[in-house]
Amino acid sequence: MADSGDKDQIYEDFKGAVNMAPATLEKFLDSDDSKRVGWKGEDGKSGGESVGHASGRRIVEIKRKKKADLTDDDYAHMKKVVSYVHRHLAQGGPSKDKEHSDWRYSLMNWGHDPLKE
Repeated sequence: MADSGDKDQIYEDFKGAVNMAPATLEKFLDSDDSKRVGWKGEDGKSGGESVGHASGRRIVEIKRKKKADLTDDDYAHMKKVVSYVHRHLAQGGPSKDKEHSDWRYSLMNWGHDPLKE
């Protein structure tokens, strides 16, 4: 995994990308909007949990850990989260009704509420 300097950068980037508190994210993950959006596998018919929803649960775990307790796997996931959030923010979202858009709900599954900025 990355050295401590890289980990510090990943940690700071993650803190910047994830702007939802763990309790707020958990509440959103329980919503129908959260469960409805996102990629659910190759066939799209699995009916299971989306990649973003699973990521949200992992983000809650990471945010509740002390920095010293983070594992290499945690840092790898944090890096993935930062990439996802930056990539989707760059898309800009819909021109109308961002508040109720799948774009926003997908980002929120990954711990970022674009309306909070």
